This record gives sequence, structure tokens and C-alpha cells, in this order.
Amino acid sequence: QVQLVESGGGSVQAGRSLRLSCAASGDTASSNCMGWFRQAPGKEREGVATIQTDRGSTRYLDSVKGRFTISQDNAKNTVYLEMNSLKPEDTAMYYCAADQRAGGYCHTWGVKYKYWGQGTQVTVSS
Repeated sequence: QVQLVESGGGSVQAGRSLRLSCAASGDTASSNCMGWFRQAPGKEREGVATIQTDRGSTRYLDSVKGRFTISQDNAKNTVYLEMNSLKPEDTAMYYCAADQRAGGYCHTWGVKYKYWGQGTQVTVSS
């Protein structure tokens, strides 16, 4: 089992930045995939960014490329999502997720990740 706790959400104006953190505990050694997903009201959940923790490979949603950066601190079992130049359309509940998968399947967002946090709200006003 892996437990995930997100933090760092909040309300900001467009153009500002936020950094989300996801602290993992439990059997973290078995989860080589970690990522951030989001869900806005009335919309389906979508992948935002994922990282294969044992290789460092990443994948980003097209609309956040160049603005968001996913990173990891293995010593702290923590994954971050640095979000810059935020836009109102980034408003959503952001969820941290973890899973164990072979090879590059960390970035296959169509298959649901196994472990999920409770989410942290990000609201961007214009």
C-alpha cells in the first residue's frame, strides 16, 4: 500500500505560480510511476504530468508544456508540480497518483493509476 498526501493548492490570479507537493509513504519502493492528474467541475479527469521515478522520464499534457514541471525528491519520497503562468483553465482539483508499471507505461494515462491522494484545489482567477 502507498499513501499519498498532496499540499500546496490555493487561489491565485492568472499569471502567478503555485507548487504542489505529494508526499508518499508506505511501500514507496514498489511505485516507479508517479504523477499529477486533475479534474475540473463537469469534466473528466485528465493527466497533467507523470514521471517514471527510476528513470526520470516525463510526460506532460500539451496545454501545460512549458509552464508546468514535474520533479522528484527521492530522499523525501516527494513529487512536485511547479506550475507557472497559471491560467483560469487550469482551475481544477489536482490529484497525486502512484503505480508500479513496466517500462514506459507510467505515461499511459488511459489506464488508471492504482494509488490516489485526496486532492488539492487549485483556483485561478482572471
